[in-house]
Amino acid sequence: MDDDLDLVIVGAGFAGLAMLHRARESGLRTRVIEAGSGVGGTWFWNRYPGARTDSECYYYQLSFSKELVEEWTWSERYPGQPEMLRYLDFVADKFDLRSDITFATRVTAMEFREDGWDVTTDSGELLRAKWVVTGLGFLTHPHVPDFPGLDSFAGDLYLTCRWPAEGVDLTGKRVGIIGTGATGVQAIPIIAEQAAELTVFQRTPNYVVPAQNRPLEPDEIADLKARHYEILEKARNHSFAMPFDPGNGPAMAVDEQERQRIFSDGWSRGGFRFLFETFDDLILDPDANEAAAEFIRAKIRETVHDQEVAELLSPRGYPYSGKRPPAGHDYYEAYNRENVTLVDVSAKGAPIREITATGVRTADRDHEFDVLVLATGFDAVTGAHTAIDVRGRDGLTLKEKWLDAPKTYLGLTVAGFPNLFMISGPMSPFANLPVCIEKNVEWIGNALDHARAQGLRTVEATEEAEADWGRRVQEAVEPTLLTLGEGVHSWFTGANIPGKAHVVNVWFGGANNYFAACDEVAERGYEGLRLSR
Repeated sequence: MDDDLDLVIVGAGFAGLAMLHRARESGLRTRVIEAGSGVGGTWFWNRYPGARTDSECYYYQLSFSKELVEEWTWSERYPGQPEMLRYLDFVADKFDLRSDITFATRVTAMEFREDGWDVTTDSGELLRAKWVVTGLGFLTHPHVPDFPGLDSFAGDLYLTCRWPAEGVDLTGKRVGIIGTGATGVQAIPIIAEQAAELTVFQRTPNYVVPAQNRPLEPDEIADLKARHYEILEKARNHSFAMPFDPGNGPAMAVDEQERQRIFSDGWSRGGFRFLFETFDDLILDPDANEAAAEFIRAKIRETVHDQEVAELLSPRGYPYSGKRPPAGHDYYEAYNRENVTLVDVSAKGAPIREITATGVRTADRDHEFDVLVLATGFDAVTGAHTAIDVRGRDGLTLKEKWLDAPKTYLGLTVAGFPNLFMISGPMSPFANLPVCIEKNVEWIGNALDHARAQGLRTVEATEEAEADWGRRVQEAVEPTLLTLGEGVHSWFTGANIPGKAHVVNVWFGGANNYFAACDEVAERGYEGLRLSR
């Protein structure tokens, strides 16, 4: 038993590394527990072909050290997984963070006792600490659909988010991939280049805007480094925590020719710039959203040679951004390859019935493969927390508390679970995460400093503050097109997990407004938190 700790941090990705650095500044005796054999979190586990960021590198990084910003140089606009992992290794090495991290170890249980936490790991170790901070991420707990016969497949089966570190040779193989979310969109073009045959099983098509990736020029890199903190401040004042300029007002306030010109400009800029820098009301006004959606559908028809395939790839029945909108890298172009086949497994097509020893059986035929890839996503937002047996006051588990809906205060704390903080927890913003993570780390670090200075025994959200935040989360999403209406079935609302409560589980009120709300709570003496001596 290790009871000589102030703080246990769970996870060594962006969040865990930043929190460890901040804890050291406060002189806290800290241990980080990490399931992987190295740092990186998402970037340690997601090694599938084509994995890369969908935020541009210069604001998808840590900023707590000026030296860190100056010494690391990115190679391209949207870094791939290997570069992201090298970057996080660089962070860990530069600040000697590994000395306080226990690798290849999972936290299996956490229980609050008196004024601190007992943390149990799968190695049998028991840690005792006053505080616990989780850095588990939104998209980390894998979801594998309960396909009948999955265990019977005799070929090679891979989950994208647990891709072998040594890679997989798909040369000459018949490959099937299930899933066309953000991961599938990245993996499909790369796998198509390697495999003899690739069959894509699509239930719901996505609105995919090209990322427009490219290498960075030396003068561009120098400029971005020189303006880094100016860029960071701009990102912190943006609804998606990205340093974007405002759009061009309401989409329907200009004529069709001008609207098409602006959409074309956004398309050439790429990625999330299409959503945020074209018009200001794409997630608010149904007509504006449909104009953007039809622009994307026209681009699909223009890109994909086979118009029947283009139609299958064209999203209908839900708004653009109603699901996480992926950034593509030659995604639609992949369907022009002779070795790529698209299979519609929606209710209107031929749904998957079972996995067989030789492949996938749909409603109309059998498909045979050497390799089957599952790009089936995550039990998002809450899944990584509820996978751990977390028990607060009176033995209540986090899974029980969140059975009907996640309940948090600011996405940072939970009533009934004292001295537990979450970095980017449920009901915090879905936005550019490194910026959000660092703001959360600043807030938690300052709260811990305050608690120690005041001699506080416990810090805990009140039930009233938690309920009020829940109302604000719901009110923030209501003016948008991202509500629980027909056609909006996304991990944003837990709809991808059978039996999971279908509720809004992230803050859609703007990252900038969220940061302001957190700062206001701190400025008011941590209003909404029960501070006990």
